[in-house]
Amino acid sequence: MAHGAGVNKPPRKPPAPEDRRPGKRPPFRRKPAGGAAKGPTPPSADLPKRDGDRIAKLLARAGIASRREVERMIEDGRVALNGEVLTTPATVLTSLNGVTVDGQPVAAPERTRLFLFHKPAGLLTAERDPKGRPTIYTALRNALPAGAPRVMPVGRLDFNTEGLLLLTNDGELKRALELPSSGVPRTYRAKAMGKIGQNDLEALFEGVTVDGIHYGQIEANLERRNGLQNWIELTLTEGKNREVRNVLEHLGLQVSRLLRTGYGPFGLGDLQRGAVYEVPQQEVERFRKALMKAPKT
Repeated sequence: MAHGAGVNKPPRKPPAPEDRRPGKRPPFRRKPAGGAAKGPTPPSADLPKRDGDRIAKLLARAGIASRREVERMIEDGRVALNGEVLTTPATVLTSLNGVTVDGQPVAAPERTRLFLFHKPAGLLTAERDPKGRPTIYTALRNALPAGAPRVMPVGRLDFNTEGLLLLTNDGELKRALELPSSGVPRTYRAKAMGKIGQNDLEALFEGVTVDGIHYGQIEANLERRNGLQNWIELTLTEGKNREVRNVLEHLGLQVSRLLRTGYGPFGLGDLQRGAVYEVPQQEVERFRKALMKAPKT
């Protein structure tokens, strides 16, 4: 695939007729979750103002890694300020001047960029795999446009799960999108074998516990059934590891295909497998500001 494939125009149609039911909305049409339109919660007048931000936040914003990963890097002694190794992520700075990671100076943050990637099945959501399996970065080398920054996946898709994967160079945006408290919905379509009825699926709205793990509210709809073959759409906000597969298997179903079709207001549309689409900067900034300001539940 040539550089920039799939980035010239926004996707409008699903990748295949069976991957979208009639009436499903196109990309950028879902309402941002987490009450983004309600505006920020007023800060307390009793809290003192602080100049600067914690270094973990600044490095995440610069695209070094997620805030949690940066904290681990600091624990490992990989981050220094003016040659002195930092020992706490609570260090507050106004800029990244003099900060190095693994001995390399940290550049100033670039503008926030967000990409939609249609991950094919058979790719690992990781930079490398000890077993030698192909990763998303194998495909991204050719799919991302020339000059694209280092990007991080928002959450993960299992090795055999396909569909929409968001990529960004902004660690703070990545973290906000992943947090269950942000209430950002993820929508999946599952092809599963077995006997199931709509009443069984509606029970998932109250949450379910599987093997000691509690999964929160899930909206599930039986789109169509042909004998024992079912197509089910599920929307959730937690995104726990293998959540959809575990819940459906708990209901006695065998999942043969799993496709993520939406993440927040962004939809898979007709983006081809292995292709990338860059969200327009205006859309990115509007969404990022609304998400960061939204009160967390």
